[in-house]
Amino acid sequence: MQNDFRTPDEVAAMDDVGSPTPDTLTPTTPSPSPTPAPDTPKTGKLAAMWQKLDLHWPPGRKEYLVAAGVILVLGGVTAFALTRDSKPVPKPVVKKMVKKPVVPKTVPSTLTGLQIDPSVNLRPVTGIMIENSQDARPQSGLSEAGVVFEAIAEGGITRFLTLFQDTAPEDIGPIRSARPYYISWLMAFDAGYAHVGGSPEALANIKALGVRDLDQFANAGSYHRVNSRAAPHNVYTSIAALNQLETAKGYGTSTFTGFVRKKVVPAKKTSSIKPAAAAPAPTARTIDLSISGPVYGVHYDYNAPTNSYNRSEGGAPHIDVNGNRVISPTVVVGLVVPFSIASDGRHSVYQVVGSGAAYVFQDGNVTIGTWTKPGDKNQITFTDATGKPLGLNPGQTWITAVSDASKVTYAP
Repeated sequence: MQNDFRTPDEVAAMDDVGSPTPDTLTPTTPSPSPTPAPDTPKTGKLAAMWQKLDLHWPPGRKEYLVAAGVILVLGGVTAFALTRDSKPVPKPVVKKMVKKPVVPKTVPSTLTGLQIDPSVNLRPVTGIMIENSQDARPQSGLSEAGVVFEAIAEGGITRFLTLFQDTAPEDIGPIRSARPYYISWLMAFDAGYAHVGGSPEALANIKALGVRDLDQFANAGSYHRVNSRAAPHNVYTSIAALNQLETAKGYGTSTFTGFVRKKVVPAKKTSSIKPAAAAPAPTARTIDLSISGPVYGVHYDYNAPTNSYNRSEGGAPHIDVNGNRVISPTVVVGLVVPFSIASDGRHSVYQVVGSGAAYVFQDGNVTIGTWTKPGDKNQITFTDATGKPLGLNPGQTWITAVSDASKVTYAP
């Protein structure tokens, strides 16, 4: 088989003479060949491969195509070599940010047991003397007090010591004078005491016991008088004004032990197959507390939907001007306290330090137990017939002092 292979020199020579065929080439004396280009295949395996592929030099279209193919193959081999041992790159995991609902964190109020923001317990407790003569009715702010103590001031006329911390009414009154037994109840709450003067013994006790005194006589700017009532039944204030006064006097957080309160447990869901057990029938739907006479006699009706007691006195619903609503405490306590009249023949004397019978009304029922108060600065505690602490429902607690157990009556 005839070998058609031509060296680049021979190809170049043929190009110079019009590409003659091998049979027409005229022998000439060989001249020294120029030094071949570095990539010119002359000998060895490269020349054989060049010959086998029928490639020519200088490269034409065919040679460029072959070169391109070689480059593609080499590129593929190189890519395989670089990636065969590498692990696949995982796709980045994008976590969705889910905003959790903000649940307000609350704690029980030291004063009322109701759930509150923790900062509320850092406020001072503020005690305010509110009058209950017929000229003072209806009062403002009574329904918003956390704890209320009720007793006779003088002449059979009752008066209220109201304690505030969870709430801040803008109008409270009318405000009257201090008495010693109210001071003893107040001291257990480390509370400021808002009053308009007081009996000689009360004013002496305020100084001797170190009471946080907010007397209107010395702090008139924190009180105001209304035109709708005649003096002395027209002195009013607000919690904001008294808190400002307490801050100015350096009265900070009240440090005290509150009443023992029940823990409120959410009601469990009952099965539709097995009905829930019926609650025991109330034993005390109505309550009557006899204090000094019909005008100051207290009556309560149990309000099952609100689990509270709608209050009446003098035969009429007891209304708070703030909101024009009936006063309805969650817990009512009849406190049996020894009572007498002072040597002046006017002022009341209650032995509030000591112990006695306590009638605790809540949930439509009554528990007869014992109250105990070791000293002026000690808190009242309530125990049941076995001596165990008696927990009170969270909410407003209204405590009325009566002279003996016969003054407390109730019916289912």
